[in-house]
Amino acid sequence: MSKQVQQVETIFCHETGDDYLIVVQRDGERLFRAKLVLSETSAGPRPAKFRLKQGSSEEPRQPDEFVELARRAKRIRISEQTSAEKRRELTEMLAGYQLEDKAKAVRTCRYCASAGRYSPITTETAVKDDNDWICQDCARQELERQLSFSGGGAVTGAAKERLEDLMLEVQDLERIVNLLKGQLDPDLTKFDTISATTDEIDPVPVDSLNLHPGLQNLLEDRFETLLPVQSLSVENGLFDGDDQMVVSATATGKTLVGEMAGINRVLNGKGKMLFLVPLVALANQKYEDFQDEYGHLVDVSIRVGASRIADNGNQFDPNADVIVGTYEGIDHALRTGKDMGDIGTVVIDEVHTLKEEDRGHRLDGLISRLKYTCEQRAKRRDDYGGAQWIYLSATVGNPEQLADVLESTLIEFEERPVPIERHVTFADGQEKVRIENKLVKREFDTKSSKGYRGQTIIFTNSRRRCHEISRKLEYSSAPYHAGLDYKRRKKVERQFGEQELSAVVTTAALAAGVDFPASQVVFDSLAMGIEWLSVQEFHQMLGRAGRPDYHDKGKVYVLVEPDCAYHNSMEGTEDEIAFKLLKGEMESVMTHYDEAAAVEETLANIAVGGKAAKALNDRMLGEVPTKHAIGKLLQYDFIDGFEPTPLGQVITQHFLEPGEAFTLVDGIRKDAHPYDLVADIELRDDDL
Repeated sequence: MSKQVQQVETIFCHETGDDYLIVVQRDGERLFRAKLVLSETSAGPRPAKFRLKQGSSEEPRQPDEFVELARRAKRIRISEQTSAEKRRELTEMLAGYQLEDKAKAVRTCRYCASAGRYSPITTETAVKDDNDWICQDCARQELERQLSFSGGGAVTGAAKERLEDLMLEVQDLERIVNLLKGQLDPDLTKFDTISATTDEIDPVPVDSLNLHPGLQNLLEDRFETLLPVQSLSVENGLFDGDDQMVVSATATGKTLVGEMAGINRVLNGKGKMLFLVPLVALANQKYEDFQDEYGHLVDVSIRVGASRIADNGNQFDPNADVIVGTYEGIDHALRTGKDMGDIGTVVIDEVHTLKEEDRGHRLDGLISRLKYTCEQRAKRRDDYGGAQWIYLSATVGNPEQLADVLESTLIEFEERPVPIERHVTFADGQEKVRIENKLVKREFDTKSSKGYRGQTIIFTNSRRRCHEISRKLEYSSAPYHAGLDYKRRKKVERQFGEQELSAVVTTAALAAGVDFPASQVVFDSLAMGIEWLSVQEFHQMLGRAGRPDYHDKGKVYVLVEPDCAYHNSMEGTEDEIAFKLLKGEMESVMTHYDEAAAVEETLANIAVGGKAAKALNDRMLGEVPTKHAIGKLLQYDFIDGFEPTPLGQVITQHFLEPGEAFTLVDGIRKDAHPYDLVADIELRDDDL
């Protein structure tokens, strides 16, 4: 041991019962471990036994060898975890050899000490664990053990890094473990804050607009000046008939841009207004809004498809001044040859729907067909100047590119009226409801400076789960989804607006547009059905939290179940997806076509435009392989030349994909029961 003695740098002493663990280091590396036993003599405490430890065995050495080691060492460190009595004993022993100046008590990692490692820790690097302090490496290992013990052993990647970073930030392992048990420590759950921002825009006075007197008087009764995004739109040609794409956050007033342009053109005899939305619930809500706000000035009608199988067009008046409709409802009118009259304004709300896999191509096709219809009408009527197009969205990843392909002026206003706090916590499916109950109660018991109670939207991935959560919430709440009848949905909207409900529990599919003035959004799941949310969808949903006229701030809680997926076809787990959504860049809005979508839209374009179908295909956002699609339509007997066959007419009028059409035709030929046909189509869709 003589060579090792000459090169000793640090001796570390840690109490282990009646004796001491000795760790000898050089350059931060352990040379060996030993066991030291002291005994009381007339001269004071002195080394009585000194044994080198090798694994589980011990090699006896002369006690004086420890004294020699201590003399050669640059420093001697005594663990703070050593009891006061044992620390005094060690100090007295070292003083007997004039070595007390080398000795100093230090805070050390108790796990490392137990394993025979010397790991000094400081106030900045220590992590608290069970009223003691450990090093960061041991804290990470202990966190992993706790994750496994609590059922979160599959937490990996960004979620694990998040927990480790939090632990090192707050220097408390127990608080992180409690977070995994569903405790809502706001210092730990808080992920970030999206600050309130306001660009400096000179507001346009309403009395300077020079609109039709009916609309001018109405607006002057409601406002003195326009909001920033509205002012930007007016300054960039809104009332000159310029096409615009307006991109701005929820609750910044972009919807009024479309309303002002459309109603003004209607009242000035420049054609009717179409206001188009993706969902029936949104169309119903917008229809009522138009009736209430503009019904004394214009006739308002609604056009929604009751289903893909039947649409009797109830309530639809094609001669109305304003037609509120779903994309499919208006597209159905075009595909069936209904005369829409002179269209002066088309407002496409939630235009980012263009990127959706199942519905994007239908909106893309609708825009092309509707533009063609308006242009043909303009050619026949010299006194009709065609339509102004206004596209609205809160979330677009590629606004300049999308505005360019839609041949519109981009009006982009990056404003967040109130700040949004985003929180993340971890829980399993059953624990989530308990946390949601706590969040809903806490929010509803809090009033903003404007005097409004906090209210919550809980987004989940199925209608069944909506009802399950709502039943278990202690405060008044209601499920809200497309499976409820119109009367029930309107009741829920009214109750929420009058603050009779603390929460609504809804599906992600209804995230867009529904006007629930909530202060808090809770994500019970990060899926829409059996598909993970996109970054764009996630931002659309969290943007519902916080309204400037109601709340001081918005709150968003993302409840994450580690190692969870809702269907075996889903890639990744909820903890992985959570941090991709929180940190991810907004996806570009563009439409992509597979063969089925290309065939469906080409058939619809032929039904509306005949030989002009190729031109309609060419003007669509996505690249449609027209020749291939026409070849398939001929092969399937869906068209005869550039006319739909009777079979083709039925298929396009009911928005059927080729595979669905063949399933129906085959079933009809076999005299199958209608219920069996529907079941076959549903099963076929599930298999895709």
